[in-house]
Amino acid sequence: MAFPEWIERAGGRIGARLAELKLALRVTIAGTLAYAVTKVLDLPQGYWAVITAVVVVQASVGGSLKAAVERFSGTLAGAIYGGVIAAFVPHGSPLTLGLSIVVALFPLAILAAIKPAFRVAPITSLIMMLPPTGQAIGPLASAIDRVLEITLGNIVGLVVSLFVLPARAHTLMTEAAAKVVSLNADLFSVFIGELTADPKGRLALQKLHPQIRSALKKAEAASEEAMRERQSHLTEAPDPEPLIRTLYRVRHDLVMIGRAASSPLPAPVLERLGPSLTALHRTTDALLRDLARALQHRKAPPEADAFEDALNEFGSEAEALRSNALVHALPARAFGQIFALSFALEQFRQDLGDLLARTRELAGKTAIEEP
Repeated sequence: MAFPEWIERAGGRIGARLAELKLALRVTIAGTLAYAVTKVLDLPQGYWAVITAVVVVQASVGGSLKAAVERFSGTLAGAIYGGVIAAFVPHGSPLTLGLSIVVALFPLAILAAIKPAFRVAPITSLIMMLPPTGQAIGPLASAIDRVLEITLGNIVGLVVSLFVLPARAHTLMTEAAAKVVSLNADLFSVFIGELTADPKGRLALQKLHPQIRSALKKAEAASEEAMRERQSHLTEAPDPEPLIRTLYRVRHDLVMIGRAASSPLPAPVLERLGPSLTALHRTTDALLRDLARALQHRKAPPEADAFEDALNEFGSEAEALRSNALVHALPARAFGQIFALSFALEQFRQDLGDLLARTRELAGKTAIEEP
């Protein structure tokens, strides 16, 4: 392998993992910075600040905010409750220590089961009960130190997330949404292939459906973090929920199209609808892929005129089949298939128009935020 080719391949692999590399860099900086601050402040158990800083740094600022809030609330609850138990419940012998651990853990375990944001509370409470911390410096001082160190770790983690190669959740959401739309283009092509008796379609479906579900879940998770960024006034980007809802509606439309395309069209029908189906396939594929690029870069969406014309032409051809004497000799199932396909495509038209509008909103807000 030539040296320039090796460099090019290595650069391509690094570029494909750029988001992961940025996250790794933020985590490393957060942990190192937290360690340095604890040494400057001479904190007795500074490793808790370091651990918290590493835990808090997430893939996006919104995710870091969520992790920081959960880490602080769980630590505060565990430190207070565990400190009270350590101060007032005897635990000088192994038996009494075991009983006090039960008392310290059970209520907080119930709280964590009901509210996952408090999942670190039982751990903090347990640490308060076990030597050497609770016995060496006393339960009250231990609780105060724990909260201060976790708070410091939260602050360091959030500062690094905000200022070191920050990744906004809205960007992660639109990238995941772009992936969904791109996969939808592949899925639509498979459905057209099934209508025209392409034998490769069914095998492709087994891969595409799990990929689309995974991308949708990723987009939905990022939208929750994006909402948290909006509520914290870290961004003025539009509400992410409409985009996610529209993606799921488009997904449902494609499922309906897939059901209508579960078997090839009869030869007389395909001969009549084939040209309009080909044009619809070409324009839909181009529109979806251009839309995916617009979402990824948060740019204005493409125009849908060619898609609209192709869909109208298909609708006209499908309607004209009703007066075709040759087609009337076909089974009723063929007419049902054409009707179901036409109905699903109309629903797809409406929801795709909504998706274009949501993309336009995102592009407009980006232009305001980045003049």
